[in-house]
Amino acid sequence: MDSPRTARRRRDAASLVTLGALLAGSVTVVTAGPATAADTLLSQGKTATASSTEGAAFTASAAVDGDLTGTRWASQWTDSQWLQVDLGRSADISRVVLTWEAAYGKAYHIQLSDNGTTWRTARTVTDGDGGTDDLTVTGTGRYVRLQGVTRATGYGYSLWEFQVYGAESGQPAPGGAVRVSGSQGDWQLTVGGQPYTVKGLTWGPAVADAGRYLPDVKSMGVNTIRTWGTDGGTEPLLDAAAAQGIRVINGFWLQPGGGPGSGGCVNYVTDTTYKNTALNEFARWVETYKSHPATLMWNVGNESVLGLQNCYSGAELEAQRNAYTSFVNDVARRIHGIDPDHPVTSTDAWTGAWPYYKRNAPDLDLYSMNSYGDICGVQEDWEEGGYTKPYLITEAGPAGEWEVPDDANGVPDEPTDVQKAEGYTKAWNCVTRHDGVALGATLFHYGVEHDFGGVWFNLVPDGLKRLSYYAVKRAYTGTAGHDNTPPVISDMTVSPASSAPAGGEFTVRADVRDPDGDPIAYKVFLSGNYASGDKRLVEARWRSTGNGTFAVTAPERLGVWKVYLQAEDGRGNVGIETESVKVVAPPVTGTNVALNKPTTASSFQPSYGDCPCEPAKATDGRTDTRWASDWSDPQWIRVDLGSATPVRRIQLVWDPAYARSYEVQVSDDGTTWRTVHTTADGNGDVDTIDVAATARHVRLHLTARGTGWGYSLHEFGIYS
Repeated sequence: MDSPRTARRRRDAASLVTLGALLAGSVTVVTAGPATAADTLLSQGKTATASSTEGAAFTASAAVDGDLTGTRWASQWTDSQWLQVDLGRSADISRVVLTWEAAYGKAYHIQLSDNGTTWRTARTVTDGDGGTDDLTVTGTGRYVRLQGVTRATGYGYSLWEFQVYGAESGQPAPGGAVRVSGSQGDWQLTVGGQPYTVKGLTWGPAVADAGRYLPDVKSMGVNTIRTWGTDGGTEPLLDAAAAQGIRVINGFWLQPGGGPGSGGCVNYVTDTTYKNTALNEFARWVETYKSHPATLMWNVGNESVLGLQNCYSGAELEAQRNAYTSFVNDVARRIHGIDPDHPVTSTDAWTGAWPYYKRNAPDLDLYSMNSYGDICGVQEDWEEGGYTKPYLITEAGPAGEWEVPDDANGVPDEPTDVQKAEGYTKAWNCVTRHDGVALGATLFHYGVEHDFGGVWFNLVPDGLKRLSYYAVKRAYTGTAGHDNTPPVISDMTVSPASSAPAGGEFTVRADVRDPDGDPIAYKVFLSGNYASGDKRLVEARWRSTGNGTFAVTAPERLGVWKVYLQAEDGRGNVGIETESVKVVAPPVTGTNVALNKPTTASSFQPSYGDCPCEPAKATDGRTDTRWASDWSDPQWIRVDLGSATPVRRIQLVWDPAYARSYEVQVSDDGTTWRTVHTTADGNGDVDTIDVAATARHVRLHLTARGTGWGYSLHEFGIYS
């Protein structure tokens, strides 16, 4: 087999929450103009209903009969009245034209719905003046409603004509079998016999919050969400999705899911218990949800063909990959026996997985692929591989941590907000250009987790919309409408980038502009992902020094940190840029008299991880080597300075295995010791200790560890 293309990624499992529904702003009422070539009058002759009528001569249907001056709808003489039209199927709405009689609305909403029950406001008018209101509207829906707020006269509301323009979206109402139909290179997905292109997002929020957040997802033009697991707690998500006219790709998780770095190493050749348990569990939930109107298809496994390389190698790896994909086929066959009306797919992050599916899983209806920076290569690999099934892209977006070059501090150089937005646009363009084979995509990721991974990929971290959010919306709807958009940060720099002193200050500078002229509020965050493995973002201590420049206090912990500059516009939007900074031990004046001097210890680890970790490595002047003790209390490490030497300062550069309690002791003869410093609240950061002593020997007497490991020092500096 040729060397296959890979698209590797690590992703932390986390419960993500996201922002609420979009708020619609006021619009300007203009004189009616001619419809554009893309506009089709959708409402005429369709079923119309109203909250009330003034009498039998003024029914709702009169507002959609095409008679602009002869017939009209008129409501009762109170404010909160409505008129709505059922277009018969979902449509992309572009304009709504209201031809008022003398009794007009001064304030009202134009609302859209997929089911006639749950409504979202697409336009708000607060200064209506009668006549003809020609309103630009962006959104999709089967139902369109005029919701009156305030009448302009003492009468009710009265319309000669209520005209809705747009284009039928081709997305059917809930219900109907889902099929992969067509022939080689000319496939399509259909729902209820109607063509359906997946315009999707992967779903992050808690199931309990689905009803709160899915209206915003719908407003982006999304018709599908993807999950990774399906069980007894899935139903509220499906119900909320159906209420918005959104379909769900229901996932089933298999070991070792998630590609490289993910856990679970089941043996697919021999472990029949695991396979039978999974098969029966999946069948249970297929039976439960097969008739749910939100169900689009079933997705078995996620990146496991690639992930098996973390468990096996050589011939055994080949056997496991064949066994895994054969098991996926068993699952597909079982699902088809229970639910013949919804397709079955399987996702990987490596097009090299497709030959295994082609050989061992003929019952899959289509393949699925997670791909980021190399998304356009999926089409090339499909064509070169001679495959006979279409595919979905089940994750895509900007280049990931595993795909970008390292920066000057040796960590992945995260793309800018502008580059990330371009990544989503590129991904969708790559999908749509493979017409007849790529059936759509669920782009990654709708969630608000505000941590290392969340800022890299989430469209709405901390509930704030980014440039990427609007890029996806533009891809799916063809326009971002009248949206207020985020601040844009460019040319961010950190100085000094590779030598920021622990606890000292470094400088962040960037050019920041807001396209809408909104005032900008700033925040600065730090992440210790590369320094300590902590992926959280913690707000830093910082101060503005003007002209887009900020003085930031460095952490006490050494290592490479990510610095995040966050610019908020007060309208729910945010720009975030990030660079790395390497935190080093703060400089100490004087001479390090311990450098390369004889150093001994109560114990050391001869072999473990990066060891041997002899005592001399604590006094070799290097922060990439260390002394490490046995995993017990107490321990000690001492330095012979060779002769009586004035000691004014000691600097301890701890490894994560630090001392909570210890004493600094000095001696003239190496036998009798006197204590010059004691601490019981060590935190593992760099300790710089002022002392006033003259001695030949200096010792750390370590009495309580801060971790379950031993004691470990990168440097034991003694300054004269």
